[in-house]
Amino acid sequence: MTEKKGLGGVIAGIPTFINQVKAETGKVIWPSRRETVMTAIMVVILTMTLGIFFFAVDWGFSRIVRFLLSLVQG
Repeated sequence: MTEKKGLGGVIAGIPTFINQVKAETGKVIWPSRRETVMTAIMVVILTMTLGIFFFAVDWGFSRIVRFLLSLVQG
């Protein structure tokens, strides 16, 4: 079981926590500028592609529904 710490124990643990965060941040392998730019470009391209795709699907379904409604209204 974990024992509950009082407010003093929590405050006393803050410097340890900050040191652990600094140590873990130092282990991170950050992407290069080129990798970041290439990833951003891919995100923009894929977002535009998906936007166009979903626009086309929506437009197609809209046309189908309008056609079917025109048959009912006759």
